[in-house]
Amino acid sequence: MSTSSVSAATASTQTLSQDDFLQLMVAQLTTQDPLNPTSDTDFAAQLAQFSALEQTKEIGADVVTLNAGQQLSQAQSLLGQTVEISSDDTTVTGVVQSVEMVDGVPQLNVDGTLYNLSDVTAITNNGTL
Repeated sequence: MSTSSVSAATASTQTLSQDDFLQLMVAQLTTQDPLNPTSDTDFAAQLAQFSALEQTKEIGADVVTLNAGQQLSQAQSLLGQTVEISSDDTTVTGVVQSVEMVDGVPQLNVDGTLYNLSDVTAITNNGTL
């Protein structure tokens, strides 16, 4: 493997965190030449990048929260419904008795066994699947 491919492989597995970005910015400010300081434009651009990084992280967290809420709402809408679930090469039909959150993921309690919402393959509509 060549040096460039090793560097590319290493770079693809490493990402800069918010703390890394701050450390780099502080190091730049403490080691800059006092007679030739970083221009206001460059500093403003770095601050804008830092702000964008924070906003992106917040949006990502909001999307995760929104997704979990949507899944919980979908799972709750199945309470009392008869569902068909395919899991581990078996198919189970039963009534959703409750919904439980396990590690932030809604689980359907069907006849005393917990199943993932994604395992539901059919929902009874007026007594028929």
